[in-house]
Amino acid sequence: MRLLAAMAGATHGGAEAFFERLLLAFRQAGVELCAAIRAQPERAARLRAAGIDVREIAFGGWLDFRTRPALAKLVAEYRPAVALTFMSRAAAAMPAASGAAPYIHIGRLGGYYDLKYYGSCQHLIGNTEDIVRYIREAGWPAERAHYVPNFVDGASADPEDRAAHDTPTDAPLLLSLGRFHANKGFDTLLRALVDLPDTYLWLAGEGPEEKALHALAHELDVLSRTRFLAWRPDPAPLFAAADCVVVPSRKEPLGNVVIEAWARAKPVVASLSEGPRQLIATGKNGLLFPIGDAKALAYALRHVVDEPDLKRQLGEAGYETYRKGFTQEAVVRQYLGLFARVTAGAA
Repeated sequence: MRLLAAMAGATHGGAEAFFERLLLAFRQAGVELCAAIRAQPERAARLRAAGIDVREIAFGGWLDFRTRPALAKLVAEYRPAVALTFMSRAAAAMPAASGAAPYIHIGRLGGYYDLKYYGSCQHLIGNTEDIVRYIREAGWPAERAHYVPNFVDGASADPEDRAAHDTPTDAPLLLSLGRFHANKGFDTLLRALVDLPDTYLWLAGEGPEEKALHALAHELDVLSRTRFLAWRPDPAPLFAAADCVVVPSRKEPLGNVVIEAWARAKPVVASLSEGPRQLIATGKNGLLFPIGDAKALAYALRHVVDEPDLKRQLGEAGYETYRKGFTQEAVVRQYLGLFARVTAGAA
């Protein structure tokens, strides 16, 4: 089966990282694959190193008159059996299937996007069951809306050297990762840190709110215990070093970080945003707190860092959840099974 995968994503981000992981996993499974992405040399190099045919396409804004013809030409040349598009811009730019290009177009949604951009798709994938519910309630045929979750790289790594980030070896260490954006709720986490006087925090990421978060940490007098780390394409050493992983988002359709923490048997404390509340059974494989409630977050974190038995229990249960449903093998199997069913149905 020939697969064309297209994404108009940013240089960094959770969806973008999963796009790469998924394509590399498809190659490992023997899928013949072509990727259409923006001109991003590092991403292109990583994909080409795995033997993936990469085409760099503009994927610009409203005045972009190059992307649609480029994708139409690629479809005509490559003749995929399936086109899998990530995010609305790639889905909207993909040409409709025709007799000359009789492929199946599947749009993959990692959020609650406007379905008007997915008009050329025959099928849609949601990476949470709630996104699939949203798709169906928006009028999409139920039999053509499918749930396929994300997976994460569960490879182990040596812990990041705490001394390299001026962090005491015996201090409780929290880890939070993501784009520095208001939706991620890192300000709530900084406010919670005020009530955890011996605890250190590593924030790994980048984004428009970075200066504001620095200023807030200074204002709250927690800057001395907060380390702003750059975006990490391989965060495994950070997870290995941390005592607890925090997902304080105001909006989080899935929460890859939850699954990444589970893959390393790390306890998770997350907000009641869309994704984490579907993943986590609070008190069993993680703890949940009300969105934006810094006091409740501090209370939950204090329990984890002060109670070794709870910390171990949450980490072990999280790992078991990951092992049963979020490994690379399990998720790739679901994707390939779906591709086989929809192409057989079309034939």
